[in-house]
Amino acid sequence: MAPSKVFTGARVVLPTGIVDGGRVIVDGTRIAGHARGDAETIDVRGHWLVPGFVDLHNHGGGGASFSGTADDVLTAVGTHRRHGTTTLVASTVTDDMGTLVKQAGLLSELAEQGEIAGIHFEGPFISPCRKGAHSEALLRDPDPAQVRRLVDAARGRARMMTLATELPGGIDSVRLLAEQGVIAAVGHTDATYEQTVEAIDAGATVATHLFNAMPPVGHRAPGPVTALLEDERVTIELINDGVHLHPAALELAFHHAGPERVAFITDAMDAAGTGDGRYMLGPLQVEVAGGVARLVEGGSIAGSTLTLDRAFQRAVTVDRLPVEHVVAALSANPARLLGMDDRVGSLEPGKDADLVLLDEDFALKGVMRRGAWVVAPQLG
Repeated sequence: MAPSKVFTGARVVLPTGIVDGGRVIVDGTRIAGHARGDAETIDVRGHWLVPGFVDLHNHGGGGASFSGTADDVLTAVGTHRRHGTTTLVASTVTDDMGTLVKQAGLLSELAEQGEIAGIHFEGPFISPCRKGAHSEALLRDPDPAQVRRLVDAARGRARMMTLATELPGGIDSVRLLAEQGVIAAVGHTDATYEQTVEAIDAGATVATHLFNAMPPVGHRAPGPVTALLEDERVTIELINDGVHLHPAALELAFHHAGPERVAFITDAMDAAGTGDGRYMLGPLQVEVAGGVARLVEGGSIAGSTLTLDRAFQRAVTVDRLPVEHVVAALSANPARLLGMDDRVGSLEPGKDADLVLLDEDFALKGVMRRGAWVVAPQLG
C-alpha cells in the first residue's frame, strides 16, 4: 500500500472557512482524518488547496465532444480534468431522438465506469425563440413520453434535463423528471415570470446559464430571470468567462441568490483547452476566434471555451468574490445539487481525494483525482 500523503502549509478552504497553514491527509483514494506512520509530507506553502471542481454543464473540450465516440468523450473529460474539473456531467446538444437515445447509451456506460458523473440533456425540448446554438429544425415540444424515452435510455444516469417549460407538455415533463429523480432545469426559454413560477412549483430546481437564452428582466414583465433568482429552491448556473455575462450581472445574481445557490459552469464546447478554428457543436458549425465561439450561420454564441480553473481565477481576481464563495460555486453547491456531496465537493475526511492546488495568483499548479495526480505540481 502506498504511503499516506500529508499536504502541509497551504491555505486550505474548508466548509468552515479558510485555514492558514492547514493540513490535508490523503490515504489511498480518500481524504483521511489521520496519517499512517509511513506518511509522505508534501510542503505546499504559498499555495491554496481547494476541492476538485464539479461541472454541471459541459459539452466537450480538447477538440472532442460528448456527442462523439467513447474516445472523444474520454479526450474531453481528460482535458477538463487537467484544468481541475474532477467531477463532470456530460451535456448533449439538440439532435434527432434516435441519435440522442444512442448517445445516452454510450454516455451511461462511461458513467457506470466512473468517467463522468452522469448526463445532462440540453435540448431538444427548448424554445425556437431562444434556441441559441441549437438546430431549430430538430427542436420539439417536451412530450412527457419522449422525455421519458431519453431518461430510460440513460439507464439511471440522467442527472439533468433543460426544458422550455412553457411549451406544451412542459409542466407535465417537469413533474415526470422530478418523480424520476432527474433535475429539471429551466433554460432556452421564452417563459413569462408566472410560467416560470409554475415550473418551479412543479419541481424545476435549476436555472440553465441564467440570463443567457431567456428574456431579459423588464419592469412590467420580470420574466424568468426574476422568478429563478428569487426562489430559494433554485440553483443558478453562471458562465463566468467575461463573454456570456457582464460583471454587474454576475454580481446581481450572487447578491440575490446568495453564494449557496450559485454554480459556476463552463458550457464548454470542443474548443475548450485547444484554440481558435472551426468546430462542430452537434450538427452546427462553430467558428472560434479570440477564444469566443459563435455559430458560422447566424453568429449566436455557441457555448464557451472556458475551463473551471479560469472561471475560478476570474471570479477572485476580476469579480473580487471571496475565495470561499467561489469554492462553494465550483465544488460544494454543484456536488450537493447532484446528491454527491457525501463523496465530493469539500476537503473532508472520508470523501474522495479530489484536490486542486493553486498558486498565490490563483493559477492552477496541481490536480489530484481520487488520490492520483492528474497534474503533478512542480514544488521545491
